[in-house]
Amino acid sequence: MKYEINNYRDGQISVDNVTVGDLEIKIRGNSYEDLFKIASIKEAWDAENRTQKNKLAKLTIFCLIGQRSDRRFHTQSSFDLKVIADFINEMHFDEVKVLHPHSSVLLALVHNSVAISHYPFVKKVFKQLGAPTLVSPDAGAFKTTYEIATILNADLIPANKVRINGNPIVQIQGDVHQKECLIIDDLADGGRTFIQLAEALRAQGASKVFLYVTHGQFHDGFDRLLEVIDHIFCTNSYRDISADGVTQFAVVL
Repeated sequence: MKYEINNYRDGQISVDNVTVGDLEIKIRGNSYEDLFKIASIKEAWDAENRTQKNKLAKLTIFCLIGQRSDRRFHTQSSFDLKVIADFINEMHFDEVKVLHPHSSVLLALVHNSVAISHYPFVKKVFKQLGAPTLVSPDAGAFKTTYEIATILNADLIPANKVRINGNPIVQIQGDVHQKECLIIDDLADGGRTFIQLAEALRAQGASKVFLYVTHGQFHDGFDRLLEVIDHIFCTNSYRDISADGVTQFAVVL
């Protein structure tokens, strides 16, 4: 299926020249503009294909906006992921694929959704580095990292952040002395958590520390991160990055 997207000077998005056939949209989905772009494409496709039978509409989102807002943090706050999921659900896609969702809440809220695994990218990094010890930075990342470690037959050490006397402390639950460590997580915003974890790993004797995240936002840049992390790996699901010390895998072409 083919279509044309027009962007007007006032910010309006419009879709023209939609053809008949199955619909497959692949998009970053990391902005509200992307969500409206998806909605305009789907609306135009529905109008053109309404009388056609057995036509499928599929959506792939590489980095869905609002993933971390996966609950109502207090009674007077908005449940942002639910707002976004409801918006997508109103489009009635037959399938919605999401790359490495932040949590299972996303898959529960978005109808007909399935996760795209980050395993192929972690496998590439694992082999490139020569089988490092995998490190999961918190309880949320442990389940998927454990599954990957099992497939790769890799060593896995969990980490967690706790508060002692009000101070955040990173706890490493295993021996990393003289080991090369690969931290694995879904998303890096500013990167402070990974800096603290890398510092803790080095303090306990790790010989090298690497970082893999699927969704590399890195809003605070890389200078501080690369002081304690030997190399960073990510996909371009959120944005394209050109920086020393960073390797990207292309999912958005």
